[in-house]
Amino acid sequence: MTNTPSQTSGVQILEVAPELAGQRIDNFLRNQLKGVPKTLIYRILRKGEVRVNKGRIKPEYRLQAGDLVRVPPLRLAERDEPEPLAQGLLERLEKAIVYEDKALIVLNKPAGIAVHGGSGLSYGVIEALRQLRPDAKELELVHRLDRDTSGLLMVAKKRSMLRHLHQALRGDGVDKRYMALVRGRWETSKKQVNAPLLKNTLRSGERMVEVTEDGKEALTLFRVLRRFGEFATLVEAKPVTGRTHQIRVHARHAGHSIAGDSKYGDEEFTREIRELGGKRLFLHAYALKVPLPDGGELSFEAPVDEMWARTLERLGE
Repeated sequence: MTNTPSQTSGVQILEVAPELAGQRIDNFLRNQLKGVPKTLIYRILRKGEVRVNKGRIKPEYRLQAGDLVRVPPLRLAERDEPEPLAQGLLERLEKAIVYEDKALIVLNKPAGIAVHGGSGLSYGVIEALRQLRPDAKELELVHRLDRDTSGLLMVAKKRSMLRHLHQALRGDGVDKRYMALVRGRWETSKKQVNAPLLKNTLRSGERMVEVTEDGKEALTLFRVLRRFGEFATLVEAKPVTGRTHQIRVHARHAGHSIAGDSKYGDEEFTREIRELGGKRLFLHAYALKVPLPDGGELSFEAPVDEMWARTLERLGE
């Protein structure tokens, strides 16, 4: 950084160090601009007020070594420390950690907690983990889960692990599997949905994804795990590609919306599941295999929460 933020900042020009290459621009700004509200950072990114090498960039832009990032004048917070998060949330996430070493954290994320702040939320999993692990200065999300999706989530503690896992995710090195409770009888013969997806942002700012020929290639493999008559099916979903809302949209495209999906679901099916006590999105990242830099492999399975388990018990009665 060439400028140190003060109470009222002018234009700042930040140079990207080599060890930060590959980092998303939003994460870079959150780490560099201490004391600046996250909502303000996301706002200036959305409005195109942040320039890289004098050009406009998208919020998901990944930085290169030597990039010059121009930040407009900002109103800064009174202090650098993040606002303390509720102790109950911190304890809940601490208990959700299923694996941790010097370079990686894997947790079984509860449904209803976002992975990061923004879009009206002041905090998420990554902000909470930064308070739980203040000495881990390089904490970054390896991938994302929708706010209402539960299950296995990876957070890198070192840049080297982040780069390694991003490379593995771009190939076929990481095996991620989900469980979903869907409407109707999913036929055993329907083993995959191969349908291109296009992401749109509505005027309200809400992101919607639809199947269209103009979209990006998207493939999900499905397998029947358990049937509940003609009413519902528990399926395993393995996304081969990693598009936004992929499993949810592919399930609907196949004619079997996921229970509790307020965006792509079936209202009547969701209401019937809620009457059984299932007041959540029934999508859970339950299995994960991850290659390690030394050639080894980590393998995890995460149990569903009590609400999910109880709802399936009642369905099976």
